[in-house]
Amino acid sequence: MRKLIFCIAAALVAAGITGCTGPEHKLARGIDNTMELVRWGDMRQSIEENAVFSAPDVSYTYGAIHGFDQSLKRAGLGVLEVATFPLPSYDPILTWTVPAVPQYPDSYKPHLIADPLFETDTYSGYSGGDIAPFVPGSRFNVFDY
Repeated sequence: MRKLIFCIAAALVAAGITGCTGPEHKLARGIDNTMELVRWGDMRQSIEENAVFSAPDVSYTYGAIHGFDQSLKRAGLGVLEVATFPLPSYDPILTWTVPAVPQYPDSYKPHLIADPLFETDTYSGYSGGDIAPFVPGSRFNVFDY
């Protein structure tokens, strides 16, 4: 029992000294990279770049193949980072082949959803909009003067 208490105390002291920011960032980066299989951002970015900067007959095939390859690399790297997030070396790995930050096409920048929930009112700091737009005939609005 004493050995168990000593091990737990040593682990808590080590976690308190080193902090948890390294593993949290590594896990978040790994999950974000694993979601590449859902969003295919590297593939879209590669197709768009090759369509703009190379010959039309080559751009779609090369862009699609290169982007597919990059997306699979990023997803594999994400799975590796999720599996090894508690282990040290919390810096991004393989940055010479896969950038640490996920890629997006130049025509798309991630942002909040265009919804009244995320827009602020100039007077009160809150947004207006329908209270229940999914209910047929609902015309009640917040801040309806």
